[in-house]
Amino acid sequence: MCEAAVAENLARDPVCGMKVDPEVGKPQATHAGETFHFCCQRCCDRFAADPDAFLGERPAPEPMPEGTLYTCPMDPEIVQEGPGDCPICGMALEPMGPPPADAGPNPELVDFKRRLWVGAPLALAVLILAMGPMVGLPVREALGHRLASWLEFALAAPVVLWCAAPFFKRGWASIKNRSPNMWTLIALGVGAAFGFSAVATISPGLFPPAFREADGSVGVYFEAAAVIIVLVLIGQVMELKARERTSGAIRALMDLAPKTARRLHDGREEDVPLAEIVVGDRIRVRPGEAIPVDGVVEEGASAVDESLLTGEPVPVAKALGDPLTGGALNGTGSLIMQAEKVGADTMLAHIVDLVATAQRSRAPIQNVADRVAGWFTPAVVGVAVLAFVVWGVIGPDPALAHALVAGVSVLIIACPCALGLATPMSIMVATGRGAKGGVLIRDAEALERLAGVDALVVDKTGTLTEGRPALTGVEVVAGESRKNLLRAAASLERGSEHPLAEAIVVGAEAEGLALVEVTDFAARTGAGVTGKVDGRAVALGSAELLAEIGADAGPLDQVAAARRDQGETVMFAAIDGKLAGLIAVADPIKNSATEALAELQAMGLRIVMATGDDARTANAVAAKLGLQEVHANVSPEGKAKIIADLRGAGLSVAMAGDGVNDAPALAAADVGVAMGAGSDVAIESAGVTLVKGDLRGVARAVKLSRATMRNIRQNLTFAFVYNGLGVPVAAGVLYPVFGLLLSPMIAAAAMSLSSVSVISNALRLRTRRL
Repeated sequence: MCEAAVAENLARDPVCGMKVDPEVGKPQATHAGETFHFCCQRCCDRFAADPDAFLGERPAPEPMPEGTLYTCPMDPEIVQEGPGDCPICGMALEPMGPPPADAGPNPELVDFKRRLWVGAPLALAVLILAMGPMVGLPVREALGHRLASWLEFALAAPVVLWCAAPFFKRGWASIKNRSPNMWTLIALGVGAAFGFSAVATISPGLFPPAFREADGSVGVYFEAAAVIIVLVLIGQVMELKARERTSGAIRALMDLAPKTARRLHDGREEDVPLAEIVVGDRIRVRPGEAIPVDGVVEEGASAVDESLLTGEPVPVAKALGDPLTGGALNGTGSLIMQAEKVGADTMLAHIVDLVATAQRSRAPIQNVADRVAGWFTPAVVGVAVLAFVVWGVIGPDPALAHALVAGVSVLIIACPCALGLATPMSIMVATGRGAKGGVLIRDAEALERLAGVDALVVDKTGTLTEGRPALTGVEVVAGESRKNLLRAAASLERGSEHPLAEAIVVGAEAEGLALVEVTDFAARTGAGVTGKVDGRAVALGSAELLAEIGADAGPLDQVAAARRDQGETVMFAAIDGKLAGLIAVADPIKNSATEALAELQAMGLRIVMATGDDARTANAVAAKLGLQEVHANVSPEGKAKIIADLRGAGLSVAMAGDGVNDAPALAAADVGVAMGAGSDVAIESAGVTLVKGDLRGVARAVKLSRATMRNIRQNLTFAFVYNGLGVPVAAGVLYPVFGLLLSPMIAAAAMSLSSVSVISNALRLRTRRL
């Protein structure tokens, strides 16, 4: 059990190894003036009950293991190096991260299948012996009650004592650690049925008349114990298979990267293991091959299919200098690339890690199920005892035999396995489905919050626009040559690092203009640049800059205003102190932005643009996109304040951005959505990352989150209703009216069916259209 309370200066819990961070809402309590933080609520509760004893038993902290970490699906605070069993519930631990590359079949699944194959025929034989007379097979009468009971005992014993051994182990662990769960109920129910029947077979004379049938024999329930175990095994096998299918998303992503790469070295080409590729290596990617690592195109051109990473079905054209993402599929062209990110640094490795982490995370709604499960199991045991007492006192003969059936049925049908599966199964399936659609969910809490978002704040540059300004126009005064002006401006701007300067240089080179060296270059912050080109003084920038050198930009004011109204940025140019013209640059709106915003608005989201650009440019972009709420000239802190104001108005807010300046707003929002092509700071600040920097991914993410929360609510409703109705029926409330007393076998079948229903409902998310 996770027993250690931990003080503020302790980084990890010494038993389970979980990080203990006071800033992330860990349970805490105060004792003797000192604040203690805990890895889990269970530790906090034990500390509150007896602080001195708890602290006195605290072991010394142990270092966090370095190997593959495993955790328990039911008790995620348990973490250890390597596989094993959970010390709380006894379940087999599962890998925390992506499955090891050499991982074979799930050993627990293999073991349970073996136990099922052994137990199923034995349980069937016991069932025929016990229930044969009901279907016209008088086997029991032919053998006689005594011999038939011994034969049932011999057949049921291997099922209960060997096939069910893992369940009893888990049940005992739950009792020993005072953490009752579904295994507690199974162990008690099956143990009671089998133990009673074994004693009745070996020493029937020990039982009083209240346990005897009309012929004086004592009824046995070997068939109930054996069939219950087989049904539980079937449920466990189905659950483990479902978990394997949910982790199939991770395996599919891991399989995207090839095992080898064709490296170019010293004029030779050789296939080498992917692990040997280092940054800077040149790699040939032949037609139809997967891109091995992240990098850029050095030679060649091709269309690359990135759909398994981005969710976009249209291949993307790649040429010299274009980025390549490991795992994408090359088309018909041959490429030579240079490796820039390898191993754990690649986008694919980052995606795999995010998906694995998200699948282990817990949504806040899971706390509801946890709280219910905390009191549910003890309550069920109480109901089972009450049912036994009531049936034993007022039930028909044999009263105690009926009481045993009722008590066991209550224990079995009330197994909260459906309740425990309701949330994590949906989260696991949804995060895997999101990864296939280019939507990376950091954790389950982000997924849940996104489903309730009312407003979306979007940055302009890089989110609504391409983030790559392009030359859109050159206007000249009478007597000036357009090409000469563009050549002079591009030559001047080649010395500047401003994004607008790059757009002018690229535009001039695209027209085949030869740029020349510049002398006396000077950059004036916020105003523009000056220098000499071919011996002539050239200035490029604002009207104020031209005024300083004696040039009047007035003749082009109306032209400039018209271009600004179209969302373009205008720079005036002067040569030898006289106005020569203007150059216009614009950041093109993404082709998908209009469609994405319309879809988001149709989903009921309030869209707000917040940008650091000037109001005229921002309003022009907003008008083209049909946006009504625009905030321009906004600082990074201003964006965070806009979000705070919206939240203060009672709205749940998401923020979509891609730049370093968006990080404060991403962190301040209920959910931050980072565009995958953005800065690392923005991605680290966000709860959702879009592999492709496309607002349609936000719509996909919202659809996925809403579908997931709807799926979880369906699962929880089914689990609550099932247990709410099943327990009274099993206790016998229908007997006075209908004469119906539920058999433990039927209770076990119903219990397994509830789990299968929850699993099947969660798996529907795999085929959800985004």
